[in-house]
Amino acid sequence: MSDAAKQTPQEQAPGAQTAGPTTGQATGQAAGQTTGQTPASAPKLAAVSERPQPPQGQEQTAMTAQPQPSRPAPAETPNPNPGPAAKPGQPAPKPPGQAPGQTPGQPPAAKPGGANERLRKPVRPAFRRWRHVLVGLSFLACVALPSAGVGTYLWTVAADQFASRTGFSVRREESSPAAELLGGLTSLSGSSSTDTDILYEYIQSQRLVADIDAQIDLHAIWSKPDYDPVFTIEPDASIEKLLAYWKDMVRISYSSSTGLIEVEVRAFTAQDATLVAQTLFDESAEMINQLSDIAREDAIRYAREELDESVEQVREAREALTLFRNQNQIVDPEIDLKSQSGVLSTLEAQQAETLIEIDLLRDTVQESDPRLEQARRRLAVIEERIAAERRKLGFEGNEREGTIFADIVGEYERLVVDREFAEQAYVSARAAYDTARAEARRKTRYLAAYMEPTQAETAEYPRRFTLLALISLFLFLVWSVAVLVIYSVKDRR
Repeated sequence: MSDAAKQTPQEQAPGAQTAGPTTGQATGQAAGQTTGQTPASAPKLAAVSERPQPPQGQEQTAMTAQPQPSRPAPAETPNPNPGPAAKPGQPAPKPPGQAPGQTPGQPPAAKPGGANERLRKPVRPAFRRWRHVLVGLSFLACVALPSAGVGTYLWTVAADQFASRTGFSVRREESSPAAELLGGLTSLSGSSSTDTDILYEYIQSQRLVADIDAQIDLHAIWSKPDYDPVFTIEPDASIEKLLAYWKDMVRISYSSSTGLIEVEVRAFTAQDATLVAQTLFDESAEMINQLSDIAREDAIRYAREELDESVEQVREAREALTLFRNQNQIVDPEIDLKSQSGVLSTLEAQQAETLIEIDLLRDTVQESDPRLEQARRRLAVIEERIAAERRKLGFEGNEREGTIFADIVGEYERLVVDREFAEQAYVSARAAYDTARAEARRKTRYLAAYMEPTQAETAEYPRRFTLLALISLFLFLVWSVAVLVIYSVKDRR
């Protein structure tokens, strides 16, 4: 070890640290190591770095108060062991111990935290300021005291609330097969999500609230605890305020997949909660019945219209048939046809007998015999009558065109067919109308309750711990944001 390394702290330069070598010593040692300094040159460097040291009590003050004087770099000494000579065109080789990027003769860089690092100025201790006191007071005023006030109100003033629950669903009946065969109402499904959607909206409507208030006086029920102004409603509140309060006190759960509705009604007594729930169920059932009445009225109106049309058709057909009979003086052309056919048959039989008689007379008497002449006149009369009857039936001739019996029969058959068709339509329409009336006496839609209105025994509301936690959290978040904003603005100034 060199003589410079053996010096005591009192022999070192002023401003140097007592725990290690001085900056001059470190520089000298590094320079000596870099340039290959021999032990003989070490006393020179030590003599340059030796300076009188201040007392230990004043060492720290001298270091912080006075800047350390700069020291001249030690002179370079020739290296007794030079490396190999550099060849022409190649860079000169670095001496041993030289760091990368270090020029020859330059002292090595001091490492952080080493002996060359100066002592930093100590951090000034924090003191309590007025802004810290104001932040604490604002927390008390904005968070702690309001939360304490809310808790006091919830546990000492807020009235208990009881809940009554009921559940129901809209069901629809199916019509009987007989009604379908008779042309009555169409078949109905077992459940109707559309009706349930209508009921769900109706429960939240102003009309229902007004109807229930008119029946049981909701203002009186929900304003009973007059010492609780937060959770009650004014006795003279408007219908709009009552509707808003209704949505707070009546909670509806609706599943569109199952079509089930569950309603929770709250009041300040268990009896009032059950009463409101029961009235709500009754009003909902009445509304569903009104929907059924509308549907039944539509079905009955359609059947009645069909019946009226069929009755009109039957009346017109019968009037046309009566007019035809009056004009032709025939009640039933078929009966007249039979009688006319009988007359014609009789005349043809008499004609045949007369012809036989004439033939017999020709064989026995002369041509001038009066009996033969009478037989011939009788035959002529029978033939004329047969011709007239045949013309009446329409078998020959057209001298009475438009009034022949065949046309009369055809017109009569057409009128009879029209009358029979109208009568059949009337029978069907009458059956449909009777079926519609029978279905109208039943409920095609009805409200099925799977849970009757319950009566509570223990108060479930208000949820005091939940309300206190939510209010306190909200106040704390608002206060935190306000404080952060104020400090951010202050730091930007």
